[in-house]
Amino acid sequence: MRQSRRSEILDAARSIVQRDGVRLLTYEALAQQTGLTKGGILYHFPSRDDLVLSLHAHVAQQWENAMERAAGAPREDLDATQRLRAYILASSDPDRAELMLLLESAEDPRAREIWDAAYHRWAPELPESLASEARASESELLPFLARLAADGLWMYGAAVPGSFDAEQRHRLVQAITRWAGESPAPPTPQ
Repeated sequence: MRQSRRSEILDAARSIVQRDGVRLLTYEALAQQTGLTKGGILYHFPSRDDLVLSLHAHVAQQWENAMERAAGAPREDLDATQRLRAYILASSDPDRAELMLLLESAEDPRAREIWDAAYHRWAPELPESLASEARASESELLPFLARLAADGLWMYGAAVPGSFDAEQRHRLVQAITRWAGESPAPPTPQ
C-alpha cells in the first residue's frame, strides 16, 4: 500500500470532517476532494469503518507529532512535566476535526482506545489519591488540573472559533503551563 496516497486520502478525510462533520464523510465526498475514483479509495479503505478508524489513528498521530514538535524532543526523551507542557502547548491550537472525531469516538470503543492511548502517553491521569480515601494535596492535583484546563481551552477554541486572539491564547497557555510545574511557555512568535 502506498503510504503517500493513503495519507493524502486521510488528510482529505480530515478536511471533510473539519468542514462537514463525520456523518458527511463518504466515499463520494472523498473522491471529489481527492480527484481519485471511489474504487481507488476503496482499495486503501475497503469499508467506511476502516476509513473512519484509520482517520482516528491518523489524526491522533498528527496530534502526537504536534506535541513532539512543541516539546522539541521525542516523547521517550521527556519527563512527565515536559510531556504535560507539550500537551498544553499543542492543546492551544484547536481543531474542529479533532473535536468531531473525539466526540464520535465516545460511541466506538476501538476509536476510543486510539485516543486514550495518546492521552495516556502524554497527559497525567487522575491522581490515585483523589480516587481513594486519602486526601490529595494541591501539588498532586495541579498537573491534572492543568490537563483539564488545557482540555477546556482546546474544547472552547474548537467549539467557538475565534474566541481568543493570539495574545489572549498565549496568556492563557502561560497560566496553565505554570500549573504544570514548569516555567511559562515561550513568547508568542510575531
